[in-house]
Amino acid sequence: MQLRARKVNNYNLYANHAWFTPGVGGMFGLLGWFLIGNIVAGILVAILSVMLPPTVVTNYSMLVAYPLSFLPAMVYAAQKSQKNSLFEMGYKLNSSHFGPFKAWQIVVITVVLTYATMASADYINYLNFKFTTSTPGMKAFYDKIVELLGQMTGGPFWSSFLLTAIFAPIFEEWLCRGMILRGLLTKMKPVWAIVISALFFAVIHMNPWQALNAFIIGVIMGYVYYKTGSLILTMIIHFVNNGTAVVLSQFSSLEDVDFWIDIMPVGAYVALCVVGVVALVACLMAFRRIPLEQERGNIDTVTLSID
Repeated sequence: MQLRARKVNNYNLYANHAWFTPGVGGMFGLLGWFLIGNIVAGILVAILSVMLPPTVVTNYSMLVAYPLSFLPAMVYAAQKSQKNSLFEMGYKLNSSHFGPFKAWQIVVITVVLTYATMASADYINYLNFKFTTSTPGMKAFYDKIVELLGQMTGGPFWSSFLLTAIFAPIFEEWLCRGMILRGLLTKMKPVWAIVISALFFAVIHMNPWQALNAFIIGVIMGYVYYKTGSLILTMIIHFVNNGTAVVLSQFSSLEDVDFWIDIMPVGAYVALCVVGVVALVACLMAFRRIPLEQERGNIDTVTLSID
């Protein structure tokens, strides 16, 4: 019998990255390639800015540049996976361990969990925003970031929704949970793997206002991935979180609202936070009912085919 090397398709988010399980060093390697991808994407946008009308660049350039920013990391991971596939155990990026729940039930719980997290974290994120913008210099930096984000997502609703609610969950979940967390879970205690991957998720947002919220929801997504092995579920959380924000921004009365505390009466806001915390605990307890099959979490192994 002879081991047959796998042919790697660099763009397959699941099967062909299974044999690359990065530790902390590999995490920084992926971060480096991701930063290179951002530089390449920035150069592309600059070129398009010269060649195309400003409105076209503002409305549509990020639909090409954003996926491109992940491409070097994807190619790097695919090549590492191909090299490792003859000698190391592979671990699936996406598994389906739902314990006592049916698929539709776990999806409903996941959606409720997302909104509960958003409600529970709203006041914490509000305090973070007030603290990080308390000096004129930081406020100016914030205004510049908002301006840049507006330029990147200032197109029609469909393009903003596609970029923020579809592309971001697919590519960021591949990187942060599918690659980073999956790899760390095979090399360290789960709690540290979840925290480190959430910190990584916060860092790639590249600004302090989104970073805290990204860390909080990153911990939640990390726990869901640890218990289920499902990248689809973490993509759903990401989709609901981002998609809700995009949809709400289309209402003129909510366009400039960053936190519910800004528009809700105190009593209603406190009730929202309390309900959010209760729902969050209930959903996490539901995920806790899913039995773990191994210490690294419910991530299935992959075997190499043999001729």
